[in-house]
Amino acid sequence: MEFLDPLLLRYSEDHTSPESPWLKTINRDTHADVSRPRMLSGHLQGRLLAMVSHLVRPKAILEIGTYTGYSAICLAEGLAEGGRLITIDNNEELEGRVRKYFRESGWEQKIDFRIGKALDIIATLSDTFDLVFIDADKENYGNYFDAVIDKVRMGGWIIADNVLWSGKVLDVKPDKDTRAIVDFNRKVHLDPRVENILLPIRDGLMFMRRKG
Repeated sequence: MEFLDPLLLRYSEDHTSPESPWLKTINRDTHADVSRPRMLSGHLQGRLLAMVSHLVRPKAILEIGTYTGYSAICLAEGLAEGGRLITIDNNEELEGRVRKYFRESGWEQKIDFRIGKALDIIATLSDTFDLVFIDADKENYGNYFDAVIDKVRMGGWIIADNVLWSGKVLDVKPDKDTRAIVDFNRKVHLDPRVENILLPIRDGLMFMRRKG
């Protein structure tokens, strides 16, 4: 997943604003107690998400894929006054842990955490979003894009994680998840409604701006 030399990655993290105490707690607890901790955004990517959110100053954010809540808190940092973030996940086993993190870190009032199938929940939303972050099951990335694109304001942003999929996007015979990512990247790149840039940060981030 990490493409930088470990020493360069450490140098980058050492010269990046630190995690808040609660983000450090979530990071530590996730690696100690939760399966597949590599799904966590982590320090460098988390600070990037927070920076983007501060730049956009969104009133409404949608996150598809909560995991343990780390990225939701990072994104919420840049919310405009009175703004809120809706985050969706289908893992009921983590719900109690995540709600505890949101409550005890002080972000509960700005984060609307919903458990269920993302496509079903998105279909019920009437919000217009300034920023969307997609970080859920790879097979549905294209479906998530289709579900949210008309709910993003003109000039608004969509960010998708894991778009390099540990470098497997270059495989000659890709597996199912890799094929889904490859198809998603091509779909976005050819869609005239957005302009896009794929950044080789951590596991790859696709930034999309809806053209106005």
